[in-house]
Amino acid sequence: MPLILALDQSTSATKALLFEADGRLVDRESAEHRQFYPQPGWVEHDAEEIWQNTLRTLRAVLARQASRAGEIAGLSITNQRETIVIFSRATGRPLLPAIVWQCRRSEALCAEHVAAGREPLVRERTGLKIDPYFSASKLQWLIRRDAGLRAKLESGEALIGTIDAYLIYRLTGGAVFACDSTNASRTLLYDITRLRWDGELCALWEVPLRALPEVRESFARYGETTLEGALAVPLPICGVMGDSQAALFAHGCFTPGAAKVTFGTGSSVLLNIGAKPLLSERGVLTALAWVHGGVPVYAFEGIIISAASTLTWLRDQLGLLDTLDGVEALATAVPDNGGVYLVPAFSGLGFPHWAPAARALLTGLSTHSDRRHVVRAALESIAYQLRDAFEVMRTEAAVPVGAVHCDGGPTANRFLMQFTAEMTGAELRVAPMADCSALGAARAGLIGLAGSTGGPAPLPRSGSVYTPALAPGEVARFASGWRQAVQQALLAAR
Repeated sequence: MPLILALDQSTSATKALLFEADGRLVDRESAEHRQFYPQPGWVEHDAEEIWQNTLRTLRAVLARQASRAGEIAGLSITNQRETIVIFSRATGRPLLPAIVWQCRRSEALCAEHVAAGREPLVRERTGLKIDPYFSASKLQWLIRRDAGLRAKLESGEALIGTIDAYLIYRLTGGAVFACDSTNASRTLLYDITRLRWDGELCALWEVPLRALPEVRESFARYGETTLEGALAVPLPICGVMGDSQAALFAHGCFTPGAAKVTFGTGSSVLLNIGAKPLLSERGVLTALAWVHGGVPVYAFEGIIISAASTLTWLRDQLGLLDTLDGVEALATAVPDNGGVYLVPAFSGLGFPHWAPAARALLTGLSTHSDRRHVVRAALESIAYQLRDAFEVMRTEAAVPVGAVHCDGGPTANRFLMQFTAEMTGAELRVAPMADCSALGAARAGLIGLAGSTGGPAPLPRSGSVYTPALAPGEVARFASGWRQAVQQALLAAR
C-alpha cells in the first residue's frame, strides 16, 4: 500500500500531510502565512512566503519520514480557490502580492459589467456570477492600472496563476505551467460546458489568453518535483483540485443529492447535481466538481464569505479572545444570544444575497450584553448563513438533499455543529478528520497514478452525528432575528 503526500494551501496556512492509501494520516506539518489588509476591503498574501512555507512543510514531513521515502507514490495539491498570483516566467517569483478571494477592490468593475448587461453571458459560460469573489475582475483591476504589467502579460514575460498553477510552476522549476479544471472554473474565464478557456470572456476581462495556464484534469500528472533538491528521486505531482471540490470528493459525494459543507475561513456548500450543468434562477452557483476521463461532474454551490474568519476577527481586531480554543466555552456560558446578532459582511454578503457593498453589522446590544453574547452571535452567524444557503439550494436542485457531510477545523465546536443542524434542519455527519480537502486530492492522485477509472471508497463514517432537536417555534424565532439583522445590513449598503 503506497503512501501519498498532499499539500493543502489554504487561505490561512500551508499544510503538508502524509497519508496511507486507506486515508489514515501518518504525519502533518503546518505553517501560517500573514494576512495583509492594505485598505478597507482589500486582502492580500505574500505568494513568496506561501512558496517558502510550501518547501518548509513538505521537507519537514519528509525528513521525519525518511525511512519510508521509498513508499511515497507522489505529491497531490489542494488549494484556496479564486486567489490569483502574477509571477515571472523566467524566475517563477511573484511580481505583485497575491490578491485573495476575499478582496473586494474590484467592486466598481463588477458593477460596470453588470450594468452593461454582461452577466447572462458570464453565467451561461461559467455557472458563476459577476462578483469580486472570482478572479477575473481582480485581474482586470490590475491590468487597467499598470500598462507595464499588461505588456508583460501580453508578451508572455509574466504569467497568471491560480494558487495551484503557481505552486506547480515553482515545484517543477518552471517545467509545467498548468492548473486543474476545478481551479480554472473559478476565474470567470473558463467555459464549464466546453471545458476550455473562453476567448470572449478573456476579451471581456482584458486578460491575455497566452498568460493563462494549460488546464488539465484533477487526476492528470503535473510533472515532478525534487523540492529544489531536497529529494534524490523526483516525486510525480498527481491529484490537483480546489479545496472545496476536493472535500466533496473525499466524502464520497459521487451521486446526485450528496452534499457537503466545509467549515473554514469561509464556508462552501456543494451539492452534487450530476453530469448536467443546471443554472439557478436564485443566485446558486453552478460549480465544476471535477472532470475524469473527459466526463464532467457538476455541483450547486453556496458560498459563505465569512465563517471562521469572523472568529479570527474577534481575536485579532477586537481582542475579545486570546485564542480560538475558548470560543465554545464562552458562547455556551450564556443561555442564548441575548438578542445580539452579528452579520459578518466584512467583505460583503455572498450567497444568496450577493451584496458586495454590504458591511458587517452588530445589532441588538443592550447594557446586559457582554463579550460572551458577541462571541455566541459570531458562531451563530455561520449557522444562519448556511440556513440561508440550504433554503435556496433545496428549492433549486432537481434532486432531494439528504444528510450533509461536514469537515474543517470548526467542526470540533460542538455548539456550532448542533446549532447548524437546528438552523438548517439537516442531519450533519462530521468527518472523523478535519483535513478532507487534502485527503480528497490525495485520493484523486492515487487514482491518477494507478490509472484507475473508478472512484475511491468514501470516508469511514465514524465521526459525530448532529440531529435537529429544537422546537420549530424556537428555530423560527432565532431565524427571524437573523433576517431582520441582514435586512438592516442590506439597507445600510444601499
